[in-house]
Amino acid sequence: MNKAKLEYIWLDGYQPTPNMRSKTKIETDFSGKLEDCPIWSFDGSSTQQAEGGSSDCLLKPVSIYPDPARENGYLVMCEVLSPDGTPHPTNSRATIDSDADGDFWFGFEQEYFIMDTHTDLPLGFPPGGYPGPQGLYYCSVGGKNTHGRELVERHADFCLQAGLNFEGINQEVACGQWEFQIFAKGAKNAGDQVWVARYMLDRLTEEYGWYIEYHPKPIKGDWNGSGMHANFSNTLLRTCGSREIYEKVCEAFRPVREEHIAVYGADNDQRLTGKHETASIHDFSYGVSDRGASIRIPILTVERGWKGWLEDRRPASNADPYRVAARIIKTVEGANIQVTA
Repeated sequence: MNKAKLEYIWLDGYQPTPNMRSKTKIETDFSGKLEDCPIWSFDGSSTQQAEGGSSDCLLKPVSIYPDPARENGYLVMCEVLSPDGTPHPTNSRATIDSDADGDFWFGFEQEYFIMDTHTDLPLGFPPGGYPGPQGLYYCSVGGKNTHGRELVERHADFCLQAGLNFEGINQEVACGQWEFQIFAKGAKNAGDQVWVARYMLDRLTEEYGWYIEYHPKPIKGDWNGSGMHANFSNTLLRTCGSREIYEKVCEAFRPVREEHIAVYGADNDQRLTGKHETASIHDFSYGVSDRGASIRIPILTVERGWKGWLEDRRPASNADPYRVAARIIKTVEGANIQVTA
């Protein structure tokens, strides 16, 4: 008799930043297919998603991946539903426009710090002091400037073994800071994969006495913060071949700057200062190859005849990719820009 371990993963109701929760369901003779993952329930009163007198919330499986850490295991990303089967108010995945979902492609660049649980400092920071200044950590090699590579490499292997569209890793500008990249066609698909990648990274830290810090500015002073840059395109951006249309799309973001910032992560004002490769949270700008702009127009987009994608550099590392994608889709679709012959 074959028994499979299904790890149901969901987002809780804590505000302003949700946490991941998970629990294991044992299924006999499981097929490995999403359609054979049953709806399950959990105690929402323990996750800020229900009251004790009516505590049940439902878990609806939406994507499934092999679990590299477990024999005959699966990672099951779930949406949270209310008892009547409607999306729970905390269900950010349900905010994505389903009609536009498949036309949009997203590439998320997830930055983060690896923290030592004994010091609550990033790896490489000595207790009570600071390491050398920024400059030599970015894409570094060697034990002097590179910290946590074993964890990062194991995480990359896990993501690939799970079948995620995992596109790369690199050490970032600050000491103990890293990044991984996820690309997927479909906003919901991209969000699922980012959350599952985060889940595997967090779970791996349990073996090291470390934890992952997603706060956008955990180390104050002259240190880079952490973002989750959102690269995005739709058919319009991939095919228009027009600088004018690209600029119209970028301009559509200007009047809704505050609406975007509202879902781009808590404490993002500490990161978006106009320094350390960011634009000010109070401004909006865009430019070709400009990492100090709100939206960067990649040079490859220009070289391909204005056919490609845009990069919104404002989302923080702790942002919910579902909410980020939903807001970007709403802005681009709302601009109603048409290609004229």
